[in-house]
Amino acid sequence: MIEAVIFDLDGTLAETEEIHRGAFNRAFADLGLEWRWDVPLYRELLKVTGGKERIAHFITTNGGDADPAFIAELHKAKTAIYTGLVASGGVPLRPGIKAFIDAARARGLALAIATTTSAPNIEALLGSALGPDWREVFPVVGAGDMVARKKPAPDVYDLVLRELGLAPERCVAVEDSRNGVLAARAAGVPVIAVRSTYSSGDDLSGAAVELPDCEGLSLNLLTQVTPLSLRS
Repeated sequence: MIEAVIFDLDGTLAETEEIHRGAFNRAFADLGLEWRWDVPLYRELLKVTGGKERIAHFITTNGGDADPAFIAELHKAKTAIYTGLVASGGVPLRPGIKAFIDAARARGLALAIATTTSAPNIEALLGSALGPDWREVFPVVGAGDMVARKKPAPDVYDLVLRELGLAPERCVAVEDSRNGVLAARAAGVPVIAVRSTYSSGDDLSGAAVELPDCEGLSLNLLTQVTPLSLRS
């Protein structure tokens, strides 16, 4: 029996990636860099999980020196821009998410976050979308800066499972990307996959259930998610 639902954040709970892209570009401009990540490039860069890792990949791919101190400064500036934009209330939860969360809580399911994004980004989005008491909704949060390896490694799911005190087969993950599906499965957690704007072309095979959007999320789907779904 499923006892907990573990949600990815970016692209899953909210369509945040375009806001992230804009924040990166503003940070580049503010620091005098002649870089601009357009939509096709950013779609490719999203295959690299983690903002700092994404910047480093972009630099090295273009023959530059990925200096960790510079990358940290740049990412800090980008995060400040992003959290400011999100805190203004311009990024709502995806349609269907709030109703699914409410139904899960009413049934007594535990809710958690397992994401590669950083803690300030989580606080900005959920504080804006759910209010200052959002930690009552998601008491367990695993962020990318809390683990050694980001998705598709299972580290963040392993962390969340320990905090929940549950076996992986007692949980279900909701993910929107190939890296997310791989991370959850590597931790033994079955997946409901929901496509998003930037993951529209991702290979989501391995998910127990695949949906075109979040409006199809319902507790009835949990009956389709069993340990057998992990067998391929």
